[in-house]
Amino acid sequence: MTGTRAGASSGADTEVRTLSELEERAAARRDRPAYGHDALIACDRLVRIFTTDGVEVQALQGLDLLVTEGELMALVGASGSGKSTLMNILAGLDVPTAGQAKVAGRDLLSMDAKARLDYRREVVGFVWQQTARNLLPYLTAAQNVSLPLQLRGRRRGAKGKPPRADELLTLLGVAHCRDRRPHQMSGGEQQRVAIAVALANNPSVLLADEPTGELDSATAEQIFAAFRTANEELGTTIVIVTHDQTVANEVRRTVAIRDGRTSTEVLRRTHLNEQTGEESVTSREYAMLDRAGRLQLPAEYTEALGMERRVLLELEQDHIQVWPDGGGA
Repeated sequence: MTGTRAGASSGADTEVRTLSELEERAAARRDRPAYGHDALIACDRLVRIFTTDGVEVQALQGLDLLVTEGELMALVGASGSGKSTLMNILAGLDVPTAGQAKVAGRDLLSMDAKARLDYRREVVGFVWQQTARNLLPYLTAAQNVSLPLQLRGRRRGAKGKPPRADELLTLLGVAHCRDRRPHQMSGGEQQRVAIAVALANNPSVLLADEPTGELDSATAEQIFAAFRTANEELGTTIVIVTHDQTVANEVRRTVAIRDGRTSTEVLRRTHLNEQTGEESVTSREYAMLDRAGRLQLPAEYTEALGMERRVLLELEQDHIQVWPDGGGA
């Protein structure tokens, strides 16, 4: 009997200990900062489903993305990967089906029509690929840039400063286009004026969807230089969707989207040689681990090793080994 009672007491102690551990873990989770609390853009398990003729298509399948204030980054991915859907959501042009998306503290899922309009006027600027879509053809460059200011009731700049339109056109190297209409400008000039329009209301985020897609390589370099100037001089956070590898290679961070999720991320760092004074840039590619613990392995890796359906994982002290499953079905 004594032994039985002792065993029962031991089991109760174990249960109390387990409950205590669970409570401690729950308290730790509650005290932990929310996901993306310090990011300007925070997408958490973002889902977007389109229904066409009764067929559902998942454009975004639980996508996670964090962008910090002041970043200049690129989003890349094959056609149909979900990158344009993500840009439309961030621009306030589309509404997610599920998950969370916040930009500069604005919740993109809970906004009503008026809040969404204010968001597009105040928080984000957008540059389209088609140059003709960015500018009103019957207005001059200065008038196009001034229009967003007028819609917000800000017709004049601060006392003693040049008008906002002139300031931006000069910053982006197209002051000579001030009194020209779009048809009187080159494609590169139109796109730089479009960037000025997008920056008119001093947005927290500038989004650009394939901004160099219709331009030659030399002009594309000028457009990217304009984005870099806006990022460095104005501190604007800029996210560029692009197929142009030259543009992708010029930013510090490139995030790839595949099958509606972030898959890989390339980080570039500049190193200074103290002896020669020369700078060198190194880049490293990382696989993205989402909030659910999912990892997208590069297709060339899985194909080279014949990995299909499942893999074998082995936990080591400081890394995880991933092996092809050789056990058959």
